[in-house]
Amino acid sequence: MSYCVNCGVKLDDSLDRCPLCNTPVINPNEVSHQNSVPPFPKERGQVEPVKNRDVTLLYSLILIATSVSCGLLNFFVFNSTLWSLYIIGACVILWVAAIPIFMYTRLSIYFSLLLDGLAVSLYEYLITFNTPTTEWFLSLALPITAIATALAILTAFLNRHISSSFLAMALYIFVGIAILCVAIELLVRNFLSSPMLLTWSAVVLTACAIIVAALTTIISRKRLRNAVRRRLHF
Repeated sequence: MSYCVNCGVKLDDSLDRCPLCNTPVINPNEVSHQNSVPPFPKERGQVEPVKNRDVTLLYSLILIATSVSCGLLNFFVFNSTLWSLYIIGACVILWVAAIPIFMYTRLSIYFSLLLDGLAVSLYEYLITFNTPTTEWFLSLALPITAIATALAILTAFLNRHISSSFLAMALYIFVGIAILCVAIELLVRNFLSSPMLLTWSAVVLTACAIIVAALTTIISRKRLRNAVRRRLHF
């Protein structure tokens, strides 16, 4: 016993059409599939992979177009201040940061970090065109950027040549944070001609010293190190 595919009424085996809706009765065993088109293609297509050169060109054109557009707007329309330098400097930083990703993947990490520091310094220098003096750049921004860049390069060196474990990397980072915070406060106090004393950075230094002491103990004790790794799943 079969059923109509349209209205669902029961059909006798001798019928070739539904007596209710006149829909043809089709025996699926007698249907030929020779000329039918399959719902999905049998051949697998493959999209051509995008080359780094093409991504680099697109990325560079976007940043160049953004910089040029903002520069023209600043020059011809909104010309009360040199606000476009902020955007141009940000585009330079984004372009330099993308060098080891798209343009030159084999670039040394030390040289890449140095380029990042130089790009940030250039951005800070562009800001000086909107400030009445460059003293803050020479006394604050440039030294802080130089120290942060040097600490980043040193951390990368220690990670590659001393130890690259998670605990060791955490140790390097907390030591770097402590040094950077102390350097920032001393530079700020020197810029403001204040007494060379540690206040807020002493709190950061104390917290980092406790963490560094704990990490050093864990790293130096094999059983402690293995227990921490098992509990933190790394």
